[in-house]
Amino acid sequence: MERRRIEFVIAENPPKRLDKAVSRDVPEEATLSRTRLARLIDEGALSVDGQVVRDPKARVEAGAVIAVTVEEASDSHIGPEDIPLDVVFEDDDLIVVNKPAGMVVHPAPGTPSGTLVNALMHHCGDNLSGVGGVKRPGIVHRIDKETSGLLVVAKSDVAHQGLAAQFERHTVERYYRAVCYGVPDANDPRLRGVKGASFETGNILKLTTQLARHKTDRQRQAVLFQGGRHAVTRARIVEPFGNPPVAALIECWLETGRTHQIRVHMAHAGHGLIGDPTYGGKRKLPVKALSEKALAAVQAFPRQALHAAVLGFTHPVSGETVRFEAPLPQDMQDLLEVLRGAKG
Repeated sequence: MERRRIEFVIAENPPKRLDKAVSRDVPEEATLSRTRLARLIDEGALSVDGQVVRDPKARVEAGAVIAVTVEEASDSHIGPEDIPLDVVFEDDDLIVVNKPAGMVVHPAPGTPSGTLVNALMHHCGDNLSGVGGVKRPGIVHRIDKETSGLLVVAKSDVAHQGLAAQFERHTVERYYRAVCYGVPDANDPRLRGVKGASFETGNILKLTTQLARHKTDRQRQAVLFQGGRHAVTRARIVEPFGNPPVAALIECWLETGRTHQIRVHMAHAGHGLIGDPTYGGKRKLPVKALSEKALAAVQAFPRQALHAAVLGFTHPVSGETVRFEAPLPQDMQDLLEVLRGAKG
């Protein structure tokens, strides 16, 4: 196993903890994340003035010489698979893909193959410089298996760190398109009575709650108002359908990024997504509001009608602001076409 040695000096006024000090002062070109540095300290791969230190809380003074021994990136245990990808953008540091519905992002016990990561391992080949010490794509965010749309994936450690920091700060622009039951309108008195729901200028629905894993169903998330993780979703009506309106194309955007956030929030508001097997359910719509063809299309839609349409961020290497858009997939376009034909 090849190794490289990185040496640097702790600058003035260092943080009290060793792990924080080295994270602050490690050269940028070393492309070592805080997580990777913490692991190296634990493994005894870091020395201070020639002495190995394994305690991340150890004190370190300005002027101390830090040496880190890093093993070069090893091959991942995840196998490459020749699966077609819709690549929207790619350079040496990152790749943006338009994921189809039905594809899992990362291998797991239930889906060890056929995932986006397997496809990226084949597509990128030797162009992966190593994320966390392993030649693999750096997943900084995910979308559900049956949700389609845009994902950015890091190909290098420096891109992984930069992208992860932006997602942590919630500065990434993410807009989704969805088709929901009902019309989330500020004039609906029922909706104004939903806890956590409010409206902003422009008829924008804002949902503010806590989210946590459901107590009895581990595959679901649950809305809470104490405990859990803070979650904020905004949504606006793009187009209503039916006479009277009984469904709508909506645009949603995230202030936070929690598991199933849009799906569970819209269901909490009483506007679950069409086709969502976990939160949306199969609702009976008024027969006279839509045509028989439209009613059948809504009932038969096989997945949550949710698409990650817009993704914008600061390129972690070039510093350029980039923004990508992905059109609605064919199944959602077909659903909208039928619904439009059913308007009164």
